[in-house]
Amino acid sequence: MTQANAQSSSTQPSKLEQLKAMTVIVADTGDIEAIKKYQPQDCTTNPSLILKASQLEGYKALMTEAQGWVKSGESADDVIDKLTVSIGTELTKIVPGYVSTEVDARLSFDKDAALARARHLIKLYEANGVGRERILIKLASTWEGIQAAEILKKEDIRCNMTLIFGLEQAIACAQAGAYLVSPFVGRITDWYKKSTGTKDYPVDEDPGIQSVKAIYKHFKAHGYDTIIMGASFRSAAQVEALAGCDRLTVSPQFLGELDEDHGTLERQLNPAQGHQTEARVSEAGYRWSLAEDAMAGEKLNEGIRLFHQDTEKLKALLTQGQSKAPDKQAVANTGA
Repeated sequence: MTQANAQSSSTQPSKLEQLKAMTVIVADTGDIEAIKKYQPQDCTTNPSLILKASQLEGYKALMTEAQGWVKSGESADDVIDKLTVSIGTELTKIVPGYVSTEVDARLSFDKDAALARARHLIKLYEANGVGRERILIKLASTWEGIQAAEILKKEDIRCNMTLIFGLEQAIACAQAGAYLVSPFVGRITDWYKKSTGTKDYPVDEDPGIQSVKAIYKHFKAHGYDTIIMGASFRSAAQVEALAGCDRLTVSPQFLGELDEDHGTLERQLNPAQGHQTEARVSEAGYRWSLAEDAMAGEKLNEGIRLFHQDTEKLKALLTQGQSKAPDKQAVANTGA
């Protein structure tokens, strides 16, 4: 720690504590020890994080039990749902807020199947003594996923709309009454770096940061109640650039960096509320927005594909009884 940091640490809290004062922090991990250490309000999971969590010592007993369910003849798909809910149930014991649980990515283009799976997950949680008021069902922000979210809201099932890459996607989710949208900062930045050959962006020019700021500004100007939760960060600097956003889901690595930094954190987003009105996004308009925006269309489909691949890797661990940790490629998609 530099002398300046040492001096400032005695006079003000860490950047993590400053961030918590203006933004709800969500842990982008299933690691119980990390969650206990950084004390987020909520935590979020996805197939990649469940794959990684299943290898942690704290979940060894659950993994062994799940492998036993497979051996007894239960389908791997059913067992994955039960394992996911078992991990989620453990997480509800250590965070005071929501735990997000994702519907199988293969159902992203099937509204009725996504609805059935969401209801099934809620029933599994309720059987474990966890009420639906503690759970956010994660759905890919396809047109079908958005329609499913609108129906689930009427059943008091709140949804976290994931894989947001464009403003039109986010608006459609808000108009459907989705509880929360998750724009993927890092993946947007990755796409632009690759497509333009740009090695790095100054944080105030970062396309991922600009995307979240545009969604935030639009939602507040139009009075949408849907929560904006920035996700998929590549650096602590990206997190800092969205200080003041409704929620931010952050990996333990960047939570640790923010916790050790006692510099001043300035608020970047302010919730000035407006009441502008706009026409409802049509299916044709939604689909055209993804066709017109190459980044959004490509990253949405890629994200669904990668989540499915990690589900298949978890299935292999369960059905083959493997005990070794997955390689780096197997968890490359975790939360990012």
